[in-house]
Order: sequence, then C-alpha cells, then structure tokens
Amino acid sequence: MKQVYLDNAATTALRPEVINRMTEVLTNSYGNASSTHSFGRSSKALLEQCRKNIAGYFNVSASEIVFTSGGTEADNLALRSAVRDLGVTEIITSKIEHHAVLHTVEQLQQEYNVKLSFVELDELGTVNYTHLERLLKNSEKAIVSLMHVNNEIGNILDIEHVAKMCKENDALFHSDCVQSVGHFKLDLQQIPIDFFAASAHKFHGPKGVGFCFVRKESGLKPLIFGGEQERGHRAGTEAIHNIVGMDEALKIAYTNIEVEGEKISSIKTYFIDQVKKVLPTVGFNGASVDNSKSTYTLVNVCLPLDPSKAAMLQFQLDLKGIACSRGSACQSGSSQQSHVLTEILDDEKLKHPSVRFSFSIFTTKEEIDYTVNVLKDIVNA
Repeated sequence: MKQVYLDNAATTALRPEVINRMTEVLTNSYGNASSTHSFGRSSKALLEQCRKNIAGYFNVSASEIVFTSGGTEADNLALRSAVRDLGVTEIITSKIEHHAVLHTVEQLQQEYNVKLSFVELDELGTVNYTHLERLLKNSEKAIVSLMHVNNEIGNILDIEHVAKMCKENDALFHSDCVQSVGHFKLDLQQIPIDFFAASAHKFHGPKGVGFCFVRKESGLKPLIFGGEQERGHRAGTEAIHNIVGMDEALKIAYTNIEVEGEKISSIKTYFIDQVKKVLPTVGFNGASVDNSKSTYTLVNVCLPLDPSKAAMLQFQLDLKGIACSRGSACQSGSSQQSHVLTEILDDEKLKHPSVRFSFSIFTTKEEIDYTVNVLKDIVNA
C-alpha cells in the first residue's frame, strides 16, 4: 500500500544528518554535563556550543536559551512563572491557542484567580489588533500569550506588531512559536518578545526536546526543581544527544530556509490548485489558503462531503495510506470537534469534515496527486 505522510504539523521525520549526529553523540559523548571530570566537561562543552548556536539563529545571547522537554513545558515555564513570580494579574490570549497554552492559563486562573481575557477574532481567526490594544490599555499587569503560527489553520500573527504593542503598554509577551521556529526567521533584537517556546520535532529534529527563550533579567523562576542545570531555570540532567539533534536540525533548516521554503510553498499551492480542480465546491478554513497570511507548511480543507459520511473520512484516508489530521495531534484521541474550528466556523460548515494537510521538504507532487485522487473518490462515492 502506498504511504503518504501529510501530517508534518503533528511531527516531522528526522533528517538523516540529524540521526547521524545524534548517533555519534550517543556513542561518544555520554558523560553527564554536570560532572567535573573530563567526560562531563566534554559533554558540557558540547551543550554550551549548541546553546550558543541556537541563540545565534535568533540574535540573542546564549544565556537566554533554556533547554526543555519540548514546547508544552516551555509554555508552562513562561506562563506559570509570569503569574507566580512576576506579578502578572491578567492573561490576555485567544480561544484558538494550542491547548498547551489554553489549559495552562485556565489552570492558572483557578489557582491564582488571575483575570483571563480573550482577544476578539474575525471569521478567519485573525486577531483583532484594535481590541487587543484596548485590552492592554485597560489592564494592570498583564501577559499576552498569542501563538506565532496557528497549528490548525496556519494563520500568522504579526508578532512584531504585538510585541511592540505590549512593550508600549508595559505588558509581558509570550508566544508559542512551535509551528514557526525552523520555518520563519525571528530576529529578537527587532522583536521585543519576553518568552517564546520551540520544539525540535516540528523541524525534523528529535522528539522530547525544545527550548524556551527567556529575555535576560526577566526574573523567571523554575517550573521544575532539583539540580542547578540550565542556570537554575530547569532542573534535570540534559539530554545531550537530543539537544545536539535539535541544533543540527535548526542549522540545516536555517541554512536552507529560502530554498526549502519555496519548495514547500509550491507543494502547498499545487495541492490547493489540484483540490480546487477536482472538487470545485471545496472550502478552506482560516487564512490557510493564502500564503501571504498563513504558513507555507499547511492547509486546512473543508470537504464537500455529506455529514453522514464525515465520521469515516479519517479511517478511509488511513486505509489508503494517507496520514493527515482532523486537528491538533494532541487531541486526536478526543471525539470533540476542533476547538479552533468551533470558534471560527458557523454550524453549517462544522457539519462537514475539515482536514489539515501539512507538508515538508520530503513531500512530493506525486504524493499530492495520489491524495487528491483519493479525496475525489471519497467525496464522489
């Protein structure tokens, strides 16, 4: 059976170069980076070189990069410390954030009675910046948490505009950048953001590792206590092989970002054009059909399929070897409709199945042709 992987927003395949580099480190650099002997010092040197390399991609200092187990931990680290330690009394966010943010802020509201405010969105899921500014002007000590690229509909936040707005209103700014790191350049000397989260497995690195950017002298305190690793920000022995894998994946991603970005963008455009040809009444959710307003890595499609057949769609695609998603992979075990689509679509559109197709450098036009033909057969059956 043909196998087509179009769920790169959920996770990506490891690049061969990353596997080779991780294998080398697993074999030769097994010392604990906190140990003082030569094995430990060697691992520590490797760890700090990776930190310096990663910081360089964002034009920040190495001390501002805190290694974590991934994006979820990084989001929790920034948000929980902001409320617990930095005097934040209000969190401003949106209802279409990743659950790593939404569930965290809901928990913080329960624990600390922090005020929770949601910025208005238009019918495409785009943030109403005028309303955001109004919320900021009426707040006391706030943190804004808005994702750079939405993981389900691909909308791109004007992150520089929001960061400057927060700065002008004496608010902190946190962004979940899990879907954008490795795909978009971020110069944090130009963007006055306080915290952002990244995860290696979204840009062809290993699972189980990511980082939190923490602006210098922010006052952030640890989420996990124990040893003094990560300059006291995050206890626990660092997984050197994973960090090296993340560094290697980022190096390749940013070295080739223009060429690979154009290739993936052309794949997305080709997919959209082919789907429109065979299914003229197809719809597209959010701004995902517009590459000027959404990431080039994904598109969210509303299929003109009878609602009675919607429940079997994912199963039918899987039977044909096509991997895609009805929403965030973190919610794949849930029978509930996507919280993102529920927020921006009307009841009539929600009756029809929506599917997220996400692409990578390994996606081919032949795979797109196969997928589009399968979709045509399912819809017209």
